[in-house]
Amino acid sequence: QVQLVESGGGLVQAGGSLRLSCAASGRTFGGYTTGWFRQAPWKERVFVAAITWTGSSTYYADSVRGRFTISIDKAKNTVYLQMNSLKPEDTAVYYCATGPRVTMVAMATRYDYWGQGTQVTVSS
Repeated sequence: QVQLVESGGGLVQAGGSLRLSCAASGRTFGGYTTGWFRQAPWKERVFVAAITWTGSSTYYADSVRGRFTISIDKAKNTVYLQMNSLKPEDTAVYYCATGPRVTMVAMATRYDYWGQGTQVTVSS
């Protein structure tokens, strides 16, 4: 069993930056692919980015590629999402997720463990 806790959300002006953290407990991320998803009010949860355990492969939604960077610190058992050049349309609750069955990183149903989410609000 893995417990995930996100942090780092907040209110930022357009063009600003935030770094989200996803800390795992219960076991390490070892062997798992970890992703970030976001859900805006009245919209479905959508894929943002993912990273393999080794960090050798990263994946991004087209909407964030070039602005967001996902990384992993295995020593701290934490996955990060660095978000730069934020836009109002990035406003959402951001969730991290992980699991051993992630073969299609953009499919939320492939992830077994989810955090509680952290709110990101970008003002114009």
